[in-house]
Amino acid sequence: MQISSLMLGRVIACMLAMTIGSAGSAVAFDPDAGVSEKSGPLVLFKFGFSAYKKGKKDDAVEAYRHAAEQGHPGARWALANMYAAGDGVIEDDYAAFKIYDRIAREGIEPGSSETGYFVNALVSLASYYRRGIPDSPVNADPIQARQLYFQAASAFGMPEAQFQLGRMMLAGEGGRTDLRQAKKWLNRARNSGHPGAAALFGDTIFQEGHTVRGLAYMTVALERANISDRMWIRTIQEQAFSIADEADRRTAISLAQDMLTKGKN
Repeated sequence: MQISSLMLGRVIACMLAMTIGSAGSAVAFDPDAGVSEKSGPLVLFKFGFSAYKKGKKDDAVEAYRHAAEQGHPGARWALANMYAAGDGVIEDDYAAFKIYDRIAREGIEPGSSETGYFVNALVSLASYYRRGIPDSPVNADPIQARQLYFQAASAFGMPEAQFQLGRMMLAGEGGRTDLRQAKKWLNRARNSGHPGAAALFGDTIFQEGHTVRGLAYMTVALERANISDRMWIRTIQEQAFSIADEADRRTAISLAQDMLTKGKN
């Protein structure tokens, strides 16, 4: 089952929207609003989501925490994200890690509506294992990170996992270097519209001698990348352009413009 980044985002958004339903009339996390810590997990999750959207993050955290204790997967996922980002709470990567780990360990049934939460938890765990968490029991474990990325990439087709797996395979991180497999995963993510994967795949084939197409992929990736990725993509793109001859540069720019116009990856 292949799930693109955009599709996965829509899946999670739809899951949240369907779950929220007609919630949102409550204005405070107290019995007067009809919501308390003894309310059911769905009611608490709805309240937490509504409170978060209103900027009442203290209420959201409290509601999510009680819903998570009752086993609500969406509440667990949302609470972990808040801890990971320091969003409404003091940033605590280890607290986030423990919640993501619980989601991953409990697993899901095939076709479950909770797939989005599960796959994102796998990728978040992989990121933590890749670098470790200072002052915690979680040490850097690139082998485990690579395995988790592989699970999310192969079983669920998540482009971000495919991209990170390709990067690790190119660098020999967490296992042996495998250029062929790295290119396969990067190309799959590129085909799903992942700019970082397109840039890295383009740079890889450029170094193999596929100059025009490599330059074109990097150029398209730079155009579509978010702000946080533009610096490293621009660096490899400009380096490649400085090496290529004028004819190849012109052809690559023309190809990139055509790909952008037609919406191709």
